Amino acid sequence: MKEVSAGAIIFRIDEKAKKPRYLLLHYGSGHWDFIKGHIEGNETEEETLRREAREESGLTDLRIISGFREKVSYFYRKEGETVPKDVIFLLAKTSSAEKEVKLSFEHSEYVWLGFEDAVKKVTYSNSKEVLKKADSFLKKFQRQRRLSE
Repeated sequence: MKEVSAGAIIFRIDEKAKKPRYLLLHYGSGHWDFIKGHIEGNETEEETLRREAREESGLTDLRIISGFREKVSYFYRKEGETVPKDVIFLLAKTSSAEKEVKLSFEHSEYVWLGFEDAVKKVTYSNSKEVLKKADSFLKKFQRQRRLSE
């Protein structure tokens, strides 16, 4: 049976550089990735990512950037079985300070990185691709907002 999770590319704007810094979490299994978790019951993707963000990082002030939704599909091993999994990523902005992150037991550390450093740090190639798409989307979104102001 296919598992479905939801997560977020969470960013904050660096006030000095005026550029986004992305949140990466170090998982217990050793990889660096974004916040994500299993969709429970009748939760929507947004409800899941908000719950997971609160549980995994303590962040509660997320503003979802509409129009960005990326699906990553992969397989993993669980109890000797190969399990297919889809993860839906949304893009979310926080205004919380960098040091306000409160990690869950699932993670050993976190970092806020600019795009270039974040792409290098994130472990899996499919996550790198989602980050590239999110950063590109965000740049277009910011340009359009400036033009409409």
